[in-house]
Amino acid sequence: MTNRRWVLGGATVAAGAIAALLLREVVATVFFAMTVAYVLGPVRRRLRRRGHSRRVAAGLTSLAAFLAVTAVLAPLVVVLVVRIDGVIGFIESVPETATMSVLGFEYTVVTADVSTIAVSWVIGAGTAVASAAPVLLIKLALFAFVVYGLLSHENRTRHAVLALVPPGYRDLAAALDERARRTLYGLYVVQAATGFATFLVAIPVFVAFGYPSPIAFATLAGVLQFVPVVGPSVLIVGLAGYEITLGDPTGAVWILLVGGTFIAAAPDLLIRPRLAAETAELPGTLYFIGFVGGVLTVGPVGIIAGPLAVAVAAELATQLSTELNGVRVTENGDEGHDGGESAGENVTTGDGEPMSDETSVDGA
Repeated sequence: MTNRRWVLGGATVAAGAIAALLLREVVATVFFAMTVAYVLGPVRRRLRRRGHSRRVAAGLTSLAAFLAVTAVLAPLVVVLVVRIDGVIGFIESVPETATMSVLGFEYTVVTADVSTIAVSWVIGAGTAVASAAPVLLIKLALFAFVVYGLLSHENRTRHAVLALVPPGYRDLAAALDERARRTLYGLYVVQAATGFATFLVAIPVFVAFGYPSPIAFATLAGVLQFVPVVGPSVLIVGLAGYEITLGDPTGAVWILLVGGTFIAAAPDLLIRPRLAAETAELPGTLYFIGFVGGVLTVGPVGIIAGPLAVAVAAELATQLSTELNGVRVTENGDEGHDGGESAGENVTTGDGEPMSDETSVDGA
């Protein structure tokens, strides 16, 4: 029986690899949908506890995910397609040369070439987004269907995955489940909340400074919150450089002070700490490595896949260290020696549900 299970498990992995190869054009969309469904599982279960049917709970949760993704993508499409003339006009308003005085010496910086490159990039990005619109709509529909299917059969999927894990290793499965759940929560919920707060705060700041298309700049600032370490501060520094090219160093200082305080720092200081307690955040260095490596290796989906892979690797390293030292560290920081008993018989997920013998509320 054990050999049969290993053969079936190996065949499942092989079939999954073949499917991923044949369906590689939508693998990123499916992966994204899987991670979103994983994060939204507690929302769907809460709706079930309030008396909604399995299909209605999964449908409402999937609709919320679809609207959230659409809300994130829509401003980018508007900026790069509908308002592209305004963006190009702003870039072209930069003088071809900028003269700066430092310690009595004058320096002339040629900015014409940089502006030309920036305009070409914006036009190329806008053209790519416009031409890819039909494919994007299809992938959005696929995303919604995958999220709905996973949420609708959440318990069945969990049982199928857990069946591949030997009982003696289910404590390890629970640890990986908890780390993945917290990492994805941090990537989606914390980052999205911080990005939305940045967007709301940035609008009045950009309006006060008189920048054209303040909503476009606010959108860019919100999206940049997903970039670790640098975040929207890179936009603030760029605008300060723009003010210098206009011969207004005072304006550059003010945008650095006001924008740096309210756009780059305030959301991180006020929003992120309130939600960070729900996450097991990675150190900034590891998160940056995962983000950059993921994006360079697999493209945009690497924003999620990279940090998640690093988080899982970090958790496995922690578990290995624990096993080698014979000491288990509990959630509250207490240490307990491993007495050699199997901890896999009554493992729970991050939501307090047993992983080894889950009672399905759906009857599925």
